[in-house]
Amino acid sequence: MYDKEKAQNETTADPGFISFFNKLPKKSPETGTLRLFHRTGTDSYYAVYGSDALFVATNVYHTNSVLKYLGAGGKVAGLPSVTMKTTVAQMLLREALTIRQMKVEIWIPESGQGKKASKFILDKEASPGNLQAVEDLLFVDTDLTTAPIVMAIKIASTAASMGDKTKVKTVGIAFADTSVRELGVADFVDNDLFSNTESLIIQLSVKEAIIPSGTASGNTDRDVDLNKLKTVLDRCGVVVTERKPSEFTPKAIADDLPRLLSDAAKPSAVEGSSADASVTIPQLALPTAPSALSALSTYLSLLSDPSNHSAFSIRTHDLGQYMRLDASALRALNLTEAPGNAGTTTRNTTLLGLLNKCKTAQARRQNMVEMFVEDSNSRRSLQDEYLKYMPDLHRLSKRFQRKQASLEDVVRVYQVVLKLPGMIETLEGVQTEEEEYPNLLEEIYLQKLREQENSLSKYSEMVEQTLDLKELDKHNYVIRPDYDPRLQELAEKLTEVRDGLDEEHREVGDDLNMQLDKKLHLENNPTYGYCFRLTKNDAKGLSQKKYTELGTTKSGVFFTTKTLKRLAEDYLDYSNKYNRTQAGLVKEVIVIACTYIPVLESLNNVLAQLDVIISFAHVSVNAPEPHVKPQVLPSGEGNVILRDARHPCLEVQEDVSFIANDIEMIKDKSEFQIITGPNMGGKSTYIRQVGVISLMAQVGCFVPCSEARLPIFDSVLCRVGAGDSQLKGVSTFMAEMLETATILRSATKNSLIIIDELGRGTSTYDGFGLAWAISEHIASHIHAFCLFATHFHELTALDQQLSHVKNLHVVAHVGEKKGEEEKREITLLYKVEPGISDQSFGIHVAELANFPESVVKLAKAKADELEDFGGDDQDMNVDVPAEVADEGIKIVEEFLRSWAVPKDGEDEVMDEEISAEEQFEQLKAHVDKYLPQIEKNPWLKSLLTTF
Repeated sequence: MYDKEKAQNETTADPGFISFFNKLPKKSPETGTLRLFHRTGTDSYYAVYGSDALFVATNVYHTNSVLKYLGAGGKVAGLPSVTMKTTVAQMLLREALTIRQMKVEIWIPESGQGKKASKFILDKEASPGNLQAVEDLLFVDTDLTTAPIVMAIKIASTAASMGDKTKVKTVGIAFADTSVRELGVADFVDNDLFSNTESLIIQLSVKEAIIPSGTASGNTDRDVDLNKLKTVLDRCGVVVTERKPSEFTPKAIADDLPRLLSDAAKPSAVEGSSADASVTIPQLALPTAPSALSALSTYLSLLSDPSNHSAFSIRTHDLGQYMRLDASALRALNLTEAPGNAGTTTRNTTLLGLLNKCKTAQARRQNMVEMFVEDSNSRRSLQDEYLKYMPDLHRLSKRFQRKQASLEDVVRVYQVVLKLPGMIETLEGVQTEEEEYPNLLEEIYLQKLREQENSLSKYSEMVEQTLDLKELDKHNYVIRPDYDPRLQELAEKLTEVRDGLDEEHREVGDDLNMQLDKKLHLENNPTYGYCFRLTKNDAKGLSQKKYTELGTTKSGVFFTTKTLKRLAEDYLDYSNKYNRTQAGLVKEVIVIACTYIPVLESLNNVLAQLDVIISFAHVSVNAPEPHVKPQVLPSGEGNVILRDARHPCLEVQEDVSFIANDIEMIKDKSEFQIITGPNMGGKSTYIRQVGVISLMAQVGCFVPCSEARLPIFDSVLCRVGAGDSQLKGVSTFMAEMLETATILRSATKNSLIIIDELGRGTSTYDGFGLAWAISEHIASHIHAFCLFATHFHELTALDQQLSHVKNLHVVAHVGEKKGEEEKREITLLYKVEPGISDQSFGIHVAELANFPESVVKLAKAKADELEDFGGDDQDMNVDVPAEVADEGIKIVEEFLRSWAVPKDGEDEVMDEEISAEEQFEQLKAHVDKYLPQIEKNPWLKSLLTTF
């Protein structure tokens, strides 16, 4: 909260601080850096100044009344300032780093300066991908936030082949998860759009990327590549940090990496080979990744922390092992919260929010999910009685490694160990009808849990022998006095002193004739130590000979006796000795606990996997319509068959009665589907739910269908609803073209492509031309499963050229028009059926949005004009049977023939000397003769109205 007293102190700040602050390096708007100044003294707090103060006032306190202005000029020219209590600063740090994706600096007073320090030094720096320096501040009250992934990227160009001058773009990537002490590398060829790099960013959920800074060396190609890469990173919501190009050299990493890796992570050298690190560590033999790994290690200062030595593992990330997604797919399918919106959406609006019913802070699958779907009692017991109480053991392990753990951390691990037997027993009792499922349960979970329980049995004994478990109920974490003879002796002396204090309390009470605790209080005062207290009235009769007065406050008079003073001194002396002795024993206990770190991290992985599986089962069972187990076929084999498919996030929304649809995509028959239909009719939902269901099936979850069969997709690629990014110079149309280009470059025959309203950001003719060309290319050359929603009805003609293109439309019921001023009632049925939709009902949507009636009428008139201008005679044929049109054509032919060739009784030849007026009168008479026939034919009537 805001503290007025601290703010008043700030207004009298040393002018030297204002001078110091003004000399700090200027922050560019792009960096998004927040500077906090930690002021210490009798109590510590944080302050922010300048633009940061305005930011905090607006976004934390939501009022400018908290602003104070330092120095001359007051509000006009003074330095804005806001002070915060530590708890508020911690909340601000969490929001800035994890939600707003900002960088943070924490400054502390120079040595020897206190609360009113004028000079500060930079103590800690943090960024969205590197939270190591501020972890204790961020996670002091919670361990629900997982550590972010930070990556370093190096781009290189190599010859395509020996003697070939063509250059191939190779990308080397290194990434780190510091919470589990894992390094990873990847080395691959990429295209000009960095599609593979984008997929890797999505797979790893990267928060920050380290790239080489721009250079004025004249390397134009390199700078162009870096700008393209920045565009991809921005699209993915990744914070960009630029470092010197010299940091991206692999020289030192061959020496540094072996110091970081554990023995288990360093394979033995090949027999007869040298001890070169590139032999024992294959990741160092990659062409480009070691350069990125060097920059990453330098940025994270991994070697400067001794607890990191011999603690890391390393792996090579294979892009092909995982489904590829791009940033567009993340947005289009609502898989996770959009960057910058974390925590602002409800839990069921994204797929992650819907599926994440995990209870822990961590997080053959479908068979496991099925088991817990069938046995609801075991599932609920595991969730509510065990997983709910499991802490993040990875984070606790890290505290042990850094020697930052406390007895409370030791107890939290002990409580986990106590839960293990019950959890194992519950898993052993899971009921299932499938004979092979118990073996699967045994292999994946039970065998490992039993081994970990056995390994941790000694840990339980250690805790029970060393900690005073009776004090845990009072949240006191102390060593048992009888654990150590020195502690036991000091505990006995403290007990004697306490008994003496109580005896002196009784004697003074008898002497003063004062009731104990009600009138005569024995207190351990922060200033005086143990002393007595009476109210001012009760203290009037104190004898100055017997009692020594210590001080007087509103609460009363404090005094002591010679005996009490001696006992208080003894108590303080023994307490200090007891605490020092206990502190040494606590260190010994924590050192012992540190030896269990590998077991704890292994246990954490098992619990996280189990939690995810049970969460999937929980969601599958508790959906409005239970989800079903999908049949997942090998990549490239099989078709997409979804019966009664639903969108998992929409069906759980309140007041939504979701209309299910069947989806059938057959390879070489209906693999490319064009969906037309009215606005708001459900086209977008229909195509997106296919992508969401495919992803759910592939991660091992049940899916919202009554029956599901689909292959493994190597990627889900989407082009849905791009928005302007004018500050970055990217229009709506350019954004959708970039996304579409990524699809055309990345898709394979084993991909799923979802495209919604492509080409609407430019002119109708250009947009249709692009939509047709892109559709034909995907259908003819890529042969991926594709769902293409569009308002270009002309695109449906593609099925005449390609047999595996199928047209679908969403159904709308159009009511009859009851009068000239009455609107046609249009009911959206949200059902998808074969065939083509003949209109989009865009103007009807405008009516639903309560457009002014004059605007709606003008829109209808202009739409009719455009259709006529384009030579489209669809309006003349609306609701007119073919035989009626044929009859009208015959009437017109007869009219023209009779006009050209007169019948008997009429003039044989039209007089050439007849005037134009007379000719018009003859024509009018001829028309009047045929008018009854024309009036009876709706098609002819419509034709004349058009003229």
